Amino acid sequence: MKTEATETVTPTTTTTEMQEATGSATAQATRAKGSTATSSRRRFSLSGDKHFKIFAGSANRDLAEKVCEHLGVTLGETKLQRFADGEIYFQLLENVRGADVFLVQPTCYPVDQNLVELLIMIDALKRASAGRITVVVPYYGYARQDRKDRPRVAISSKLVADLITTAGANRALFMDLHAAQIQGFFNIPVDHMFASPVLVSYFRELNMPNLTVVSPDAGGVERARHFAQKVDAPMAIVDKRRTDINVTEVMHVIGDVKDRTCLIVDDIVDTAGTLVKTVDALLQEGATKVYACASHAVLSGPAIERIANSRLEELVVTDSIPLRPEAQRVAKIKVRSVSGLLAATIESIHMETSVSSLFN
Repeated sequence: MKTEATETVTPTTTTTEMQEATGSATAQATRAKGSTATSSRRRFSLSGDKHFKIFAGSANRDLAEKVCEHLGVTLGETKLQRFADGEIYFQLLENVRGADVFLVQPTCYPVDQNLVELLIMIDALKRASAGRITVVVPYYGYARQDRKDRPRVAISSKLVADLITTAGANRALFMDLHAAQIQGFFNIPVDHMFASPVLVSYFRELNMPNLTVVSPDAGGVERARHFAQKVDAPMAIVDKRRTDINVTEVMHVIGDVKDRTCLIVDDIVDTAGTLVKTVDALLQEGATKVYACASHAVLSGPAIERIANSRLEELVVTDSIPLRPEAQRVAKIKVRSVSGLLAATIESIHMETSVSSLFN
């Protein structure tokens, strides 16, 4: 057998977590400092349920532990190692026979590594006779490759869906998919949750006057419209043209933003090129301040430097993806936890109650 190269990964207990935006002085102080803020504690009724189990890969164990804390359960024990040649070794260290298992693993950077890890964990659960396997993927990698937009390209998002299903997943839970139609790529039940309750709560507390919600492109209009309704604000759209992969050219602003505080609402911040150009376009049109929020902080390449040097007031993201250390040092990047929402959604799936009612 191959030589193992890394240590066993075992669950640890989260030591601190700050309150969700609820108007408390603690939350307000946290925003002022620019530090990470997470959701307030809510206990559910799964602590004594022996047929309910949560496991996690290495992609975002902190989020999985916070979810477990909300649910009053312990993160399942596993052994996750890498051989000298980079191959992944995974072993469950507890019985899952007949259990309703939830596996938390966003397929964020490094995308391919985390995806293969997810597939191996699903296979291990299937071979250990888990009763039902629900993959909890807060961030779905390859979501932006959801169609043939050029000749002779793959529809990678569909391929990933096939891999997850073939590995043995019985159900999937995603948050803020880049394209909602990805749900149709799966032939297993899919639940699609949204981070908007957490983000809306944050900006409601700020009580910003003359607020206008902005969609950074035509594809995000529905998302921005929903957000605008929740914060009771008008909406504007930035018309852009993408000239190459990760390269965009902002064209013009549709809507009145003069003397307004603008809030850009998006699902993903990747290289932040679109974000920074949108900020500049809005300020050029007379906006007084520009804020932004996004569900997934991918923050690739020059993103962190671009955000730090931009005229953006704040970028508020969730912990669907672990924030890199260099991003944590940027005061204008702030994090809101979706662990409470994930816990409530997981409980609803396990108890066979409505998930959509959590977000209506």
